[in-house]
Amino acid sequence: MEALYGLIGFPLTHSFSKKYFTEKFEREQISGHRYELFEMKTLEGLKSLISEHPDLRGLNVTIPHKEKVLELLDEIDPAAQKMGAVNVIKISGGHLKGYNSDFFGFKKSLENLLGGTMPEKALILGTGGASKAVKAALEALGISYTEVSSSGKAALSYDQLTESVIGEHRLLINTTPLGMYPKGETFPQLPYEAITSSHFAFDLVYNPLETTFMRLAAARGAQVANGLEMLHLQAEKAWEIWNA
Repeated sequence: MEALYGLIGFPLTHSFSKKYFTEKFEREQISGHRYELFEMKTLEGLKSLISEHPDLRGLNVTIPHKEKVLELLDEIDPAAQKMGAVNVIKISGGHLKGYNSDFFGFKKSLENLLGGTMPEKALILGTGGASKAVKAALEALGISYTEVSSSGKAALSYDQLTESVIGEHRLLINTTPLGMYPKGETFPQLPYEAITSSHFAFDLVYNPLETTFMRLAAARGAQVANGLEMLHLQAEKAWEIWNA
């Protein structure tokens, strides 16, 4: 029986995961392995998906299910439990165990962007599942952060982001889907004129490779990065988890 892996979430038109793993299997001559996309608006179909595919060994989890999926798992890795978000599920004999490889991917990619510079304060744009790993990584690096949301779930709303607030927070991290294909014209509403060459702007979005958020920040001299390297790093960590 071949080994099947896949991605659950909605929408999945933006995803590079299938391409990444398919190329990995070919490049590393890993035979009998396949990666597919399983688009689902809700998690009601998760149990049937697993029962219909007895060869399913592991799943990646993306927007909007990284938090809700915890309720459906048999076991959760302590680090993922603490974060409150799961993006990797290991399936073994019908037993579902959740992990978070986003933490590993984001932390390493952020360190590569910062290059030894360590801003004291960061703004995290968004409070969804993706923000959980970002918060954990910033805590591990000793960078204090303030969350920003349009939903009232955060310390600051977007209309409270004055030039002085941007000036105090030299690391800006977009964890929202704003700017993601096919809505590339969207972006977080910030006073971009307050961004300087001492700022860093990290966008977890990786399709397109340059988001409007990144372009506007780079135009002000900021160093920018997208989420592609993070995707590759977390994907390799997921592969390691599935095959441990």
